[in-house]
Amino acid sequence: MPERPARVSDVHEIAASMPHVTRIEGPKGNSIYQVGGKSFVFFRTPQPDAEDPETGERYADVIMIWVESESDKLALIQDPGSPFFTTDRFEGHLSVLVRASRLRAISRTELTELVQDAWLSRASTRRAERWLAEQDG
Repeated sequence: MPERPARVSDVHEIAASMPHVTRIEGPKGNSIYQVGGKSFVFFRTPQPDAEDPETGERYADVIMIWVESESDKLALIQDPGSPFFTTDRFEGHLSVLVRASRLRAISRTELTELVQDAWLSRASTRRAERWLAEQDG
């Protein structure tokens, strides 16, 4: 299958396909994907830390995705061509932000790897090891 740009529906599909995942709704109906009660993909509601610099309008399409380490985070946000970003509010938080409208800047394959890594960063060691062993098989 030829590579294609990532879409919001892919985020939902990939996150939901990981083992032991629960999808809950936030207070405003936003999707939150968790493993073992820990969020790994979080569709944010509009917040004052992520807004259009010209209009001041809060972005309504920000997705927070956990990462394994600060170096992983920096690798994603330091590339000027990357759709990933962070805000002062997330200084020291092991996550990156991406606007749904910018997902097309990465491939579905890249998104799959990112969401799987997010799951791995939040899953228990036992679950992560089991899933990784299944992937090698």
